[in-house]
Amino acid sequence: MRDDIIDSRQLLAFKTLAETGSFTLAAKQLNLTQSAVSHSIKALEDDLGCPLINRLGRKIHLTEAGDIFLAAADRIHQRMQRVRGELEALNRWGAGRLRIGAGTTACQYILPTVIREFRQTFPDCQLSISPNDAKELMDELRGNEIDLALTLAPQTSDDIDHQPVFEDSLQFAVAPSHPWANRKVAPSADVDEQTFVTYSKGSLTFESIRRHFRSEGHSFSKVIELGSMEAIKELVKIGIGVGIIAPWVAQKEIAEGSIHLLAPSRKALKRTWGVCYLKGRRLSLMEETLIGLCESACDCLEQ
Repeated sequence: MRDDIIDSRQLLAFKTLAETGSFTLAAKQLNLTQSAVSHSIKALEDDLGCPLINRLGRKIHLTEAGDIFLAAADRIHQRMQRVRGELEALNRWGAGRLRIGAGTTACQYILPTVIREFRQTFPDCQLSISPNDAKELMDELRGNEIDLALTLAPQTSDDIDHQPVFEDSLQFAVAPSHPWANRKVAPSADVDEQTFVTYSKGSLTFESIRRHFRSEGHSFSKVIELGSMEAIKELVKIGIGVGIIAPWVAQKEIAEGSIHLLAPSRKALKRTWGVCYLKGRRLSLMEETLIGLCESACDCLEQ
C-alpha cells in the first residue's frame, strides 16, 4: 500500500480547475500560469496513477476517478479550513486555553479572586483547574496535563521553574479554652505533650513543619493529619488539638475569637508560594497575567 502524501498545492489546483472548468480561469484565480496549473494536474495524475480530467478543447470534464477525488478534495479542504480557523483563534486576544493546577488551600482561598479578575480580562479563555498536592502537580506539569501550578516552592528541579509570588508563616492555632490562648509564643517545654492537627503527610507543608520541629528539638509524634484546612480549624475550635496554619486561612475565626494564634517558637516557620511551569518554556500573555494576579491577590492577604 502506498503512503505518499498528496501535495496540498496540487490538491488546490485540481479543486479550482474542477470548479472553474478552465485552465485559464483556474490559473487566474490561483495567480499562476496555465503551464503551472497543467503541470500540477499532470503530477497529481501521475502520483495517483489514473487520469482525473478529460480535455475537450478549452473545456475540461472530470473522469469518474476525478469525480471521486473531487469529493475527497472538498472534505480535505474543509478540514484544513477548520484547522486554520482554530489556529487563528489562538492568536485572538483572550482566546485559547489555560490549565491551572493548585493545592486545595490555594483553590479555596487564593484562586477565586484571581479567576474573577482573570475572567474580566480574558472572558473567552477556556480555563480549567486541577486541585492536587504539590508533588502530584509537578507530575502533571511534566506530563503536559497543566500549564501552571500555584503551589509551595518544590525541591530544586532541573526541569521545573518556580516564580515566587508570596511568603507566609505557619503558626499554632488553639481554642480560647486552651492553656496557650493568652500566649504569643508557645512554651517550648510543653510542645511535645500536645497533639497537633496539620495538613496531610507527604505534603510540602507537612515536610516543612517536621523539619522545623526537629530543628527545635521536638519529636512531633502526636499528629492528626487532615486534607482540609476547614476540617483542621473545626478540630481546633472544639479543643481536639493544636492546629498549624497560616493566618490568612483563618481570618474569620480570628476576628470572631474562636481561634487564637501564637508563634510556634522564636524562629518563624516560613513558606514560599509561587507559580511553577516547565523550565525554558515561553509564557503566554495570559499566563503572565495570571501570575501577576496571583501576586496581587496574595499581597492582600493578612500576614
